[in-house]
This record gives sequence, structure tokens and C-alpha cells, in this order.
Amino acid sequence: MRNEADISGKLDWVTVMLYILLVSLGWINIYAVVYDANAVQNIWDLSLNSGRQLLFIAASFIIILAIIIVDMRFYETFAYLIYGVVLFMLLLVPVIGKEVGGNKSWIGFGAFSLQPSEFAKFATALVVAKIIGSVGFKMDNLRSQAILLAMIVVPMALILLQKDFGTAIVFTSFLLVFYREGMSPFLLIVGVSMAFIAILTLIVENQWYLYGAIVLVLAIVVFFGKRTVKRILPLSVGALIIILTIQSFDYVINNVLPVRHKKRLEALVNPNFDPMGINWNVTQSKIAIGSGGFMGKGFLKGTQTKFDFVPEQSTDFIFCTIGEEHGWFGSLTVITLFMTLLMRVIFIAERQKNRFARAYGYSVASIFFFHFAVNIGMTIGLFPVIGIPLPFFSYGGSSLWSFTILLFILLKLDAHRSQVLQRI
Repeated sequence: MRNEADISGKLDWVTVMLYILLVSLGWINIYAVVYDANAVQNIWDLSLNSGRQLLFIAASFIIILAIIIVDMRFYETFAYLIYGVVLFMLLLVPVIGKEVGGNKSWIGFGAFSLQPSEFAKFATALVVAKIIGSVGFKMDNLRSQAILLAMIVVPMALILLQKDFGTAIVFTSFLLVFYREGMSPFLLIVGVSMAFIAILTLIVENQWYLYGAIVLVLAIVVFFGKRTVKRILPLSVGALIIILTIQSFDYVINNVLPVRHKKRLEALVNPNFDPMGINWNVTQSKIAIGSGGFMGKGFLKGTQTKFDFVPEQSTDFIFCTIGEEHGWFGSLTVITLFMTLLMRVIFIAERQKNRFARAYGYSVASIFFFHFAVNIGMTIGLFPVIGIPLPFFSYGGSSLWSFTILLFILLKLDAHRSQVLQRI
């Protein structure tokens, strides 16, 4: 642990300042959500979410100190052990966990609760980076790809058992890491195509229209090209795969997905669907954001906030508070801060001298981007409501600590990048 604590001059202080700024703004906006002008209260009140969030922030700085003190080799050396411990915690949740908001995702310790699925993100990031950074690893090798996919599928499956679809889908963001490390773009193209087909399946009620369109496109392509068996056969197989994919999506949506998730998908493509039910959150969120105008109604003056029109406003829908009270300008400022942080993380990842640190850095960037884009997107109706927090803004200790650990392990590795001799 020689010189481990003496790295203050090597830390990326631009990123540290961005972290402190985002956490502070998040804390202030949590207070704005719970503020009541008719009650005697202040931002430090421990009976309020803002007071409790301050305790979580204080604990975060203790976590940061521990990350800085621990030897830099600890994170790579014990990546599998950390991953295994978190998986064990995920296995315990269905047995001893408690249900919050319809999801059995929490382990209770008296009055204190912990959400293991949040910590599964950094544990998976470590083990993915460990595998990618191992000697002889090649991303274009089918065995290597299968191992990496298994490492992200296992925590996803365990989290799905907790009925927490939102957190589980975050793990798909690791595909961006695989692409950066040499995975064929073909798989990304397939993934985007699948998403497009899924959206079409939701929009078009009668699937026979889609089948007819696919057959028509196939006929046109065949008619205007060379009509040879070598050309027609793969085109026909491709069309058949697309048709089977549509049928699979239709079956999953109507027979596998829980009713509330199915309704959320329907609400995404039809804003007028169930306005007083499943679409209530998004409708009220858009009203709150839109009512803020250019500069907002002012700090602590949000009417949608004060009258509790938007449920989960301290957590999943914290961004609508920013839009209502600080308007377009405040929203743009927050988005700019997040984009600056993401670009800084990517810059840090690219300057690493070993593959483990670089892959870990891209894992951090991918997870942050997914949370940031999807959370804000669902508050304005661009994405379905899947219940994931906005990093450093949403109320909650588990999410704040998880994002803090993700970021500061990267900063720790970056501070010692000149000591790493492993070749990329």
C-alpha cells in the first residue's frame, strides 16, 4: 500500500469537481421535491429525504477515501471475488429480501435497506474488464464472447427474478464496451435491428401487415436483382428470420411480460393510452417540464412538485423537478454537466496504459450513459418507464454509492496509470 494514500496530486480533479457539483445539485433538487412552505423544515432535516440523502453523501465520501487508500491492484486481483459476493447477495434477495415499489430488490438491516442489484453494476464492470485485460484475450474469439456474455447474463437473470426489469436491462450497455474492444459491429447492427422490429411490433396491431410488407420487399429485391439460388436463398432465410423475430416479440409482449410492463410499452407508442393509469407519470412529468418554460418557475416554486402530481419524483422522475423549477436553461445545464462527465470518463479511459483499466473506464461510461439517457428520456416520453435512477440526482443510498464506487475506482486506476506496465 506504499504511496496509495498520497495520490491527491494525481487524481483527475476535473472529474472530482464534476462529481461534487452533480451530487450537490441532486441534493438541492431532492429538497425542492419535499419542500413545504407551510411546514417548519430545512434541508438538513433528517425526517426529510434531503436530510437522509445528506447522510448518504457523507457515507459516499467515506467510500471514496477507502477506494483511494486501497492498493490499486486490489480491484483487478479480486474482481472475481467481488463479483461472486455480489451474486451471492443477489441470490439472497428472493429469500430474505423485502418488496419496495412492486420489486423484491432490497435486503433489510433493521431500518436500513440495501439494493444489491445496484452494486452488481460495478462488480460486473470489474469482472468484464478483468476478462478483457487477461493475457491472450481476443474479442473476435467466439469462446471469449460467450464468457463475457455469460458474465452479464447471470446478474441480469438474478435481477429479473426480483421483477426489476429496469435495472436488468442496464447490463445491455456492456455491449458498447465489447464493441470498443474489437467486437464485430455486426452484433450491434443486429441489436439495433431487433429494437426497430420490436417497436414495429408494438406500433402495428395486425402482424399480417408486417409479414406482407416483408414478403413484398423480398419480391422486389429478388425481381430487380440476379435471380440465382445463391442470392435468393439467403434473402429468403433473412426474411423468415425477421418474421419469426416479430412472432417472438409478439408472443413475449402478450404472454411473458408482466401486465404493467406491457402497458408501459403500449404507452410509449401511444401517448393517449390509459392517461389516468399507466401513462399518468409521464403525462404529469411532461406537464411539469413544459410548464417551466425557458428559465423555470424558480427554486422551491414548482407547483407540480408541491402537489405531488408526479409519483416517484425524488427518485425516477427527479428530472421533471429540474425542468419545472429551472426551465429549459436549467435542464440544458444539467444535461451539459452530464455530457461533460461522460466525455471526461471516455478521455480517462482512452489514456489508460493497460487494457483492464481501459475496459473498466468504458464500462463506467456505458453505464452512466444508459442511466442518463434512459432516465431523462422516460421523463419526456421518449423511452418506456423502466424505473432506473438519474446518477447523483435520484434519492437513495444504494444508487449513489454504486455510481460513486464506479467512478472513483476508475479515478484510482487513472491516478496510477504510469505505474502499470502491462501492454495493451
